[in-house]
Amino acid sequence: MLFAPKYWFTFVLSILQKKYKILIILLSWFCGAFLAQNQELPPTLNAQKISEKIEVDGNLSEAIWQTAQRTGRFWQNFPFDTSLAKSRTEVMVAYDNSFLYIAAICFDSLPGKFVIQSLKRDFSYPVSDAFVASIDPFSDMQNGFSFGVNPYGVQREGLIAVGGGQGVTTNWDNKWISEVKRLPGKWTVEMAIPFKTLRFKDKLKQWRINFSRNDLKQNENSSWVKVPRQFNVATLAFTGFLNFEAEPPLKNGTNMAIIPYSIARFNEDYQAKSGSKLEGNVGLDTKIVLSSALNLDVTLNPDFSQVEVDRQITNLTRFSLFFPEQRQFFLENSDLFERFGFRQIRPFFSRRVGLDNGNVIPIVAGARLSGKPGKNWRIGVMDVQTASTSFNFNPVVAQNYFVGAVQRNVFKRSNVALIAVNRQQLDEKGLSANNYNRVLGLDYNLSSNNNRWNGKLFFHHTFSNSKNANAFTHASWLNYTSPTLQVEWNHEYVDKNYNAETGFTPRIFQTDRFGRTTRNTYWRLEPYVRYYYYPKKSIINKMGPTVYMDYYANQARKTTDVLLQGTYALYFTNTSFLSVDYQNFYTRLIYPTDVTFTGQSKRLDSANYYYQAARFTLKTDQRKRFITNASGSFGSYFSGQKLSYSVEASLRIQPYAIVSVNYTHDEITMPYLNSKINLDLISPRIDLSLSRSLFITTFWQYNSQVKNINFNGRLQWRFKPMSDVFLVYSDNYNNADFSIKNRAIVAKFVYWFGV
Repeated sequence: MLFAPKYWFTFVLSILQKKYKILIILLSWFCGAFLAQNQELPPTLNAQKISEKIEVDGNLSEAIWQTAQRTGRFWQNFPFDTSLAKSRTEVMVAYDNSFLYIAAICFDSLPGKFVIQSLKRDFSYPVSDAFVASIDPFSDMQNGFSFGVNPYGVQREGLIAVGGGQGVTTNWDNKWISEVKRLPGKWTVEMAIPFKTLRFKDKLKQWRINFSRNDLKQNENSSWVKVPRQFNVATLAFTGFLNFEAEPPLKNGTNMAIIPYSIARFNEDYQAKSGSKLEGNVGLDTKIVLSSALNLDVTLNPDFSQVEVDRQITNLTRFSLFFPEQRQFFLENSDLFERFGFRQIRPFFSRRVGLDNGNVIPIVAGARLSGKPGKNWRIGVMDVQTASTSFNFNPVVAQNYFVGAVQRNVFKRSNVALIAVNRQQLDEKGLSANNYNRVLGLDYNLSSNNNRWNGKLFFHHTFSNSKNANAFTHASWLNYTSPTLQVEWNHEYVDKNYNAETGFTPRIFQTDRFGRTTRNTYWRLEPYVRYYYYPKKSIINKMGPTVYMDYYANQARKTTDVLLQGTYALYFTNTSFLSVDYQNFYTRLIYPTDVTFTGQSKRLDSANYYYQAARFTLKTDQRKRFITNASGSFGSYFSGQKLSYSVEASLRIQPYAIVSVNYTHDEITMPYLNSKINLDLISPRIDLSLSRSLFITTFWQYNSQVKNINFNGRLQWRFKPMSDVFLVYSDNYNNADFSIKNRAIVAKFVYWFGV
């Protein structure tokens, strides 16, 4: 039995447990990785200052567009990165005292319709024809702005953080003007971006910028500055220079937005039999630009009713799932606060503020100051006050939440950052001297000039009124990415006394059969190696193997969980994808556990378990009107077996509707149970875009694990830029007899006053 999983684990773990000597070697790479340099000088584009009025209509009839310097060639990013783009794109830039103007001519040589998902704002760039400008006003290659349009004139704006390697965060919204014209053989773009909308340093004569074009009919993604195929086209390491020929942009007057809202809500809780309730409320958000680089946001009595319900997920783990923030107040510059730590070691997680297991805690007021007071400095300060309330007759005491962050650029694209978080109870006497929780953390974020090396080192410590000894966490991450090879290292250590109450650290918590939760120290190691091969003249764009390991140990360095995974993936030129995995698991249950996670009274004994599974993932051509994504796995599961599969089908009725359905099924067989456990999650959804300003979204969620059926319908009318009317209807039913649990109707009005 040489290849039995148990012997394979023993061999690998014996290597890992030799004092982690490999960690010392890998950490030393941080000292030299930033020295890597770009080899090519970036191109330059001149922006001429104008006095003539530009009518943003997409016609490009103004005199400046006949004489302005035009970008030359665009380079492919996909399917290859060594040749010029097949789709020709020309870009021109001009400016005056108030606006940055960008014009583009997107030549279209192929017959057929454009690929458009919908008419809804903030469309997904990879699956839509589009033109995008990525702007780095501080020329630090770390943070910037993205403005894009599709051939139907739908806008897309967002923030670029972490150097752009993780794409664009489109949750950021602001006012700007654009229009397109669809003409024979081309479509033209005209943008007017107010300098009030951007954050930049006064008197800086040179910004960094790049332009990208996604042409899905040609199946080509291209950019003005060449971006290697292994990187996102928004990566700010690959930008050219935008030179302002006359005086550079200056802060232009007062920029202030006042955004009041009013809301009416009717709800009825049939389970509590509390009767129907009709409520109303008003609130206010204010955005104040203190300088060209600093922004102050203030919210009074905010409401988040327009936010969609979280998409449910079947949870077959012993730990909490992560759901991203969707509330607008917390999103702008959120990377400054949320980037600290790792995904499962977050010192600050904004969903801890104003939410408690899905219950909304009223927020009295909040304020956030954020921006860049200098080229190499970035700061953020946020304070939020919640009100006292109660859930099911359990009181919830008012809390004050404070988080401050400061970031200093070092070398060319790296930075050192410090965060401080404070949660403190507010009672009749004011801030409590005994009921508080604080985190102090230091992060070093590495990014080399050519973006091939990225990494992080951090150390965080928590402070409460007890158990402050050894209440810390530290971790390291290092990644090297080339077109053919990706190598990654990660280590984590979280002490059981580390207690970030306003953060997210699910792994340290485990619950026994009596519902008692204990805290557990853990180590984690996560090495990863992937190799790509690029066939020539093939339907396959790239393919190759991946070896991944996820290893956990307790404070005594005794193994508790391991995943060893081998993968072979094929990325097709037509955007299809196929991968197959083989997984080996080891799990040490420290408590008798219901591993079906359905509330079974019978539980699996605490012991060591080895099990295996095979898995596949398939995605069809994402450019088609009808697409299908599917995955499935089958194998042993602790002492039993598990079959899982998921299918998502979507029909695009361009550009007005997308009809989709997602079905997930888990079938668990355990020897100590009398019958199989079947878990189903069904989620049909309809997205209607009746125009560029009127949208209807409806979806259902049937979840047998939590025994619930949910319906949510939302109508949004954007009657003016950034001003909306929302009408939301939702209800929940028992999945057994379809009896109603609760029902709610919400109407909300939001208006944006620009000053």
